[in-house]
Amino acid sequence: MITRLSLLCVVLAAFQGVCAFAPAHRQTGRSSTARGMAPKFDPTTQKWIPQNDEEATPAYGPVGSLIRAGPLPFVQRLINGDEYEQGVYKMMATEKCDRLEAQGNMDAYLENPADWAVQKMAEKKGAPKRDYGTANTSPKQLILSGIWACIVLYYGYDIVSGYVSGHYGFVDLMDPPIKNPSYKEYFSFLP
Repeated sequence: MITRLSLLCVVLAAFQGVCAFAPAHRQTGRSSTARGMAPKFDPTTQKWIPQNDEEATPAYGPVGSLIRAGPLPFVQRLINGDEYEQGVYKMMATEKCDRLEAQGNMDAYLENPADWAVQKMAEKKGAPKRDYGTANTSPKQLILSGIWACIVLYYGYDIVSGYVSGHYGFVDLMDPPIKNPSYKEYFSFLP
């Protein structure tokens, strides 16, 4: 256990001052290409329909959602793929942005809707625009996220396998191994 703790301390010391999971603050503008067409809402099907192949093709896959915004958008994208796509199309149409920016914003919204809304309100008041489409995609961020993922998975596996194998012991809450001692047993050192 001490060697694991010392390894963790060495890794943390090596990357001191780096914020591995914070979204990047980058100034971005609208898409460089003029958006003459955006997804249109079809009232008969109650769905947003992309107008070309560029709008219909995802900017990045589910693993990109995992890298940019964490496990919540990743799981939501796998479970509710159609709702995710509809949300991206709607954001493209209402915000008049490209697919990458819309997907990044949708992932940030799914990860934490309240913080995303606060950020968007601040942007409307003149705050720097946060680039969710390319958040956490620099090589440095990917390496740090990978290291943290390995550390968490290692300790998670160690805890689960230790309890299953009996290495850490198993406490049955209905029948604990140590019964509650009486008052006299707690203070047996007194005369």
